[in-house]
Amino acid sequence: MAKYLFQAHYTSEGVKGLLSDGGVARRTAVEKGCASVGGKLDAFYFAFGDVDAYVICDLPDDVSAAALAMTVSASGRASTTTVKLLMPEDVDQAAKKVVAYRAPGG
Repeated sequence: MAKYLFQAHYTSEGVKGLLSDGGVARRTAVEKGCASVGGKLDAFYFAFGDVDAYVICDLPDDVSAAALAMTVSASGRASTTTVKLLMPEDVDQAAKKVVAYRAPGG
């Protein structure tokens, strides 16, 4: 499974729901969402600043991550930015790949 970081941004309606239901209920809802696409919630943190919550999920594939992100956005109560995370071993493998590339003007 691959890891994905979702940065959640609540709308005012989403914040009202959070105030009503609480943070633990929101984490539980995200756990169920991850599980429904064959994944698992790894971490869930609320935050100060431009991003309201950081969520890390183990998901089977990019399609599952896209489905989760689109469902959240379709709710109208939050939007997400999705980042696929790489393990250090993935970076090691990438560093060993030979790439045919010519820089612009080079």
